[in-house]
Amino acid sequence: MPMEPAPDKNLDFTGDGSILVFDKLCKNYQLGAVELKVLREIDLVVKKGDYLAVMGPSGSGKSTLLNLIGCLDRPTDGKYFLGGQDVSSLDDNQLSSIRGKYVGFVFQSFNLISQLNIIENIEVPMFYQGLSEHQSKVKAIELAEMVGLGDRIKHRPTELSGGQQQRVAIARSLANDPLIVLADEPTGNLDSQSGREILLMLDKLHEQGKTLIVITHDEDIAKHAQRQIRLLDGRIEKQWYNR
Repeated sequence: MPMEPAPDKNLDFTGDGSILVFDKLCKNYQLGAVELKVLREIDLVVKKGDYLAVMGPSGSGKSTLLNLIGCLDRPTDGKYFLGGQDVSSLDDNQLSSIRGKYVGFVFQSFNLISQLNIIENIEVPMFYQGLSEHQSKVKAIELAEMVGLGDRIKHRPTELSGGQQQRVAIARSLANDPLIVLADEPTGNLDSQSGREILLMLDKLHEQGKTLIVITHDEDIAKHAQRQIRLLDGRIEKQWYNR
């Protein structure tokens, strides 16, 4: 089935600034004869420029929620609108296209390609969107400089500290100017000083108008967000604003 034309990422999609909407979203997994209900009727709205932290104990559904937000999986029931488009029932190729354009990922383990230098790692998402070699290189250099690594653009991941590798991952997540930057335990593999630096960088991105969703178990990290939600047994137990 052909996809609908992708919406302009600068538009106000719903009239109230909402770029992500979950409407009674459910996710179940079939384990033999047993159906495991992981997410249960999640209602969630994220607006352009929001900074949201998702918390909850192990088994609460955080990872499943991340996979759905990032278009890495499809819901069992309910609706998911991203940028005004219903992505609930798209096939794998369509989800991959949406994911590449509209979601930037920052992972706990960085997920950099060890054979590539900083610039080449940042360029990877742009390659899949068809940017020319010149365009992607110019933008990658700009992003490397933005995260304070302009003097290390020829270094490979193994030549960088953990904090520097996460800076590269943040730069890569911004390569396609995504609707949402989705960070999964972004300081989990870092020492405390490097972790603080990464959180300050995320704060700065939010101040610049980026929409951030951070999955974390750390309350101190969650306090950097505007809003927190807490999952328990696959439901949103509560949500509140930090500021």
